[in-house]
Amino acid sequence: MIQTQNLTFKYKNQKTTIGFPDIHLKENEHLLILGKSGIGKTTLLHLLAGLLKPETGNLTINNTNINTLSSSKLDKFRGKNVGLVFQQKHAIQSLSVIENLQARLFFSNKKENQNKLNDLLEQLNLTTCKNNKINQISEGQLQRLGIALSVVHNPQVILADEPTSSLDDENCEAVINLLKQQAEKNKAHLIVITHDQRIKSFFENTMTL
Repeated sequence: MIQTQNLTFKYKNQKTTIGFPDIHLKENEHLLILGKSGIGKTTLLHLLAGLLKPETGNLTINNTNINTLSSSKLDKFRGKNVGLVFQQKHAIQSLSVIENLQARLFFSNKKENQNKLNDLLEQLNLTTCKNNKINQISEGQLQRLGIALSVVHNPQVILADEPTSSLDDENCEAVINLLKQQAEKNKAHLIVITHDQRIKSFFENTMTL
């Protein structure tokens, strides 16, 4: 379950406080959050990930109010329970595809299971390039690696920031389907934040900022 209540945020040196609608997701529910550029979509995503601390309000993930956690406990909670798909790719350039996934597990304090890693690589069509360094794979492979990195540690929540904004219609649909498939396989909530109206039909729950 994910629940937010009365979340607000204020950037330093700014007078305006940003307020956000309440979120209540039950087990196996996903959410699409739409909004134009500059409305605060990425700020909300960072709040949901625990990367920013709200001015007011509460965020509960599976009965844990993450706003009450210390910095060290929040880091551990995020590492184990949250998967992030960023606009910018965050793979480690000096590592191979498989080494990036192994590193993600290491930093999440999760045990490595080679069979599960191989299954994930196969599901995302990355098996043939698993030993390639990041500069040796295509843009599409890099994007699928970003999805793999967000789910390899079996998070409770997958947060995706504008995952389709630069894609054509065919690849837009493919990426959303991959994200939903991985969320359902991991029994995780998927929250996509975007201005891309094309993906509204893929979600039962939508919110507009």
